Amino acid sequence: MNIQEITPVVLCGGSGTRLWPLSRKGFPKQFIPVYHGKSLLELTFERLSPFGEILALSSEEHRFFVEEAAEKARLRLTQILEPIAKDTAPAMALAACHARLENPEKILLFCPADHFIPDDQLFRKMVTAAADYAKNGNIVTFGVQPTSPSTAYGYIETGEEAGPGIRKSAKFLEKPDLETAMEFLSSGKHLWNAGIFLVRADVLSDALAQFEPTTFEACSEAIETAKRDGNFLRPGDKFADAVPKSIDYAVMERADNVLVAPFQGVWSDVGSWNAMSGLGTKLADGNCVLGVEENVRMFSSENTVVHGTERRLIVTLGTKDLIVIDTPDALLVSSSADVEGIKNIVGELVAQNQGQAIEHRRVARPWGDYDSIDHSDRYQVKRITVKPGAQLSLQRHHHRAEHWIVVKGSALVTCDDKKFLLGENQSTYIPVGAVHRMENPGKIPLELIEVQSGSYLGEDDIERLDDVYGRIPE
Repeated sequence: MNIQEITPVVLCGGSGTRLWPLSRKGFPKQFIPVYHGKSLLELTFERLSPFGEILALSSEEHRFFVEEAAEKARLRLTQILEPIAKDTAPAMALAACHARLENPEKILLFCPADHFIPDDQLFRKMVTAAADYAKNGNIVTFGVQPTSPSTAYGYIETGEEAGPGIRKSAKFLEKPDLETAMEFLSSGKHLWNAGIFLVRADVLSDALAQFEPTTFEACSEAIETAKRDGNFLRPGDKFADAVPKSIDYAVMERADNVLVAPFQGVWSDVGSWNAMSGLGTKLADGNCVLGVEENVRMFSSENTVVHGTERRLIVTLGTKDLIVIDTPDALLVSSSADVEGIKNIVGELVAQNQGQAIEHRRVARPWGDYDSIDHSDRYQVKRITVKPGAQLSLQRHHHRAEHWIVVKGSALVTCDDKKFLLGENQSTYIPVGAVHRMENPGKIPLELIEVQSGSYLGEDDIERLDDVYGRIPE
C-alpha cells in the first residue's frame, strides 16, 4: 500500500503529571525538549511526515505549541481543537467524523504525541505491513513485547492467529500489580498496549455508533457544525454531550474485529521518570543525567537519575536508587521505587493551591516565553523572549506600569500614539493604562527584562485590544 493512503492522527492531549515537575498542565511533556533538543511531539511529526497529510487533536491552550512543533518538523497540519478534554474515545470520534466527510474509507493511523520511537523507517514499514488488514475492515493495534514485568503499562492478551504475524485480540487489561505483571511476562500471550491504532474512518465510526451512540452523535454533529479558522477546526457545542471514556473501554474491549500486530523496534511511552532515564546520558554504575549535563556531578552514586538546569550546580554523593529532578521553581527528590506515585502527589499539590503543580515559572506563549525571576507584593521582574517576527497583543493594564530593557535583539514598541525602535541596552516606560505592544522585527530572538510595578500584578490584568493569535474573547 502507498504510504500516503494513510492519514496520521496525532493525539496531543494529556498533562503528563507523572513527569512532574518538568511536565505540568500548562506545558506537558510532549512539548518539552527532552531528546537532543527536540520535543517528543516534534519527533512524532518527523516520524509521520512521509505519510503526507496529518491531522492533530489539540486544545486552545496548546494549539500554538503544536503548530510550532509542526513548523520545526517542516510539515503542515490541521488541528481539531477539543473544547474540553474528554479522553481518547471522543477525540478519535472527532477525527473519524472529520475524515469520513472526505472519504469514509480513509485509513487513519492514531498516534499519541508523547511516545519515543527512535527507528522512524522501521515504524513506517510496520504500519504499511498492517495496512491491508485495516483496509479490509479490521481495527489494528500494535502490541510491544514486554522486556520486564512493568506495572506502568496496560496489556493486551492475544488470541488466535489471524494472518502471518498478526493475532486476534482476546482482552485489553489495565495496568497490573507486580505479581500479575510477572505472570503476564511469563505467559508469552501478553503484550504492552502501545495505544497506536490503524483503522478506516467508517469502521471506527460504526463501532462508536454501536457501542457509544451518545458520544458518536455528539461528535458527528460537532464536526458538521465546526468552524474553521485557518488550520484550526473548532467543533460545535454538541461536543459537550460526548461521554469521557478511553477508546479501550469504549471500543477495543467490546469489538470483535480487533487485531494485534507486533510492534517492531524500540518503544517507550516515556510515562515515568524511570522510563525517561532511557533518553538520558548513561554514566557508570547505572547513573543517568538528563537536561543540562554540564551542571551535574555525581560521586559514589549508583542508579541515580538527575535532571539538571542552567540555574545551578547539582552534586550527588553516596546516593543509590534515587531520582533528582531540578527545575527553576520546584525540586523533586524520590526513590526510584516510589516515583511512579508522583501523579497522586501532584493531585494533592493542586488541592493545596500550589501554583507550581500546574504552571512553570517559565511560561510558554505563542510569541515566545517569559520567566518570572523575582517578585514581591508591589513589583515583579520577568525575563521575556520574543521569537523573530512575533508580536505580543495590543493591550493595556489598569493596575501596573512596566519598564522594558532590551538586552538582545531589537524591539518595535507601540505606546499610545507613538511607535519607535529600541536596540540593545535601551529602555522605555509604559505608564498605567497606556495602550502598548511589543514586536520583534529582527531575525534573532528578542530578549528583554520587564520590571512591573503597581498595586496588582496578576496576569488577568491584561485587556487585549488586538491579537494575531486570536486570544480576544468573542
